[in-house]
Amino acid sequence: MSPTAPQFLFDFGSPNAFLSHEAIPPIEKRIGVKFEYVPILLGGIFKATNNRSPAETLAGIKNKREFQAIETQRFLKRFQVKPYTWNPFFPVNTLNLMRAAVAAQLEGVFERYVDAAFHHMWVEPKKMDDPEVALAALTASGLDAARLFARAIEADVKAKLIENTQAAVERGAFGSPTFFVGDEIFFGKEQLRDVEEMVQLGR
Repeated sequence: MSPTAPQFLFDFGSPNAFLSHEAIPPIEKRIGVKFEYVPILLGGIFKATNNRSPAETLAGIKNKREFQAIETQRFLKRFQVKPYTWNPFFPVNTLNLMRAAVAAQLEGVFERYVDAAFHHMWVEPKKMDDPEVALAALTASGLDAARLFARAIEADVKAKLIENTQAAVERGAFGSPTFFVGDEIFFGKEQLRDVEEMVQLGR
C-alpha cells in the first residue's frame, strides 16, 4: 500500500510556513512520497476564523514569545534548516503572490515559483506586495513573472484561491502552516514529526 500524500497548506506571508518548506524535502525522501502543496490566503483564513497573526497574539504576553523562539531553535536543529531572515516589511499583503502561485500551477512552474517566492520573502526579504519589486525579484529568479501576474488576475485563478481557502477553513484550518494526512489535521511546523509518523503508519 502506497503512503498517503500529506498536504501542506501554505501562505508566503508565514515565516513558519517557510521553515516547513525548508524541512519538507528530507521528510519526502524518508517517507517516499511528495507533499501536495496547496496555496491558501492566510488573510482570508484569519477573517473566516477570527484569528490573528502570532505577531499580534503574542504581544504583551510574558514568556510566550521567548518560548516560541526556543521552540524554533529546536526545530532548526532537528530538521537541519537555516533560520529565516525577518522581513522588515512584515506584514506583507500576499494576495497577488498567492494568486500567482495558483497561476504557476496552471503554467507548470509551481515548484520553481514557490522556491523563489519564499526566497524573496524570508531569505533575501523584500517588499513583495509592491508589484514592481515582486516582478523584478521573480524575474531575476528566472520566472516569467509578467506572465504569472497577468494570469493571476484572471477569474479562474482568483476563484481557485478562494476555493482553496474556504475548503481549508471547512476542514478545520485556522492558520498556516497547516497539514493534512487524509482527514487528519496538524497545525504548526513542530507537528511535521507527527505528519511524517502518520504517513509511515498508513503504509
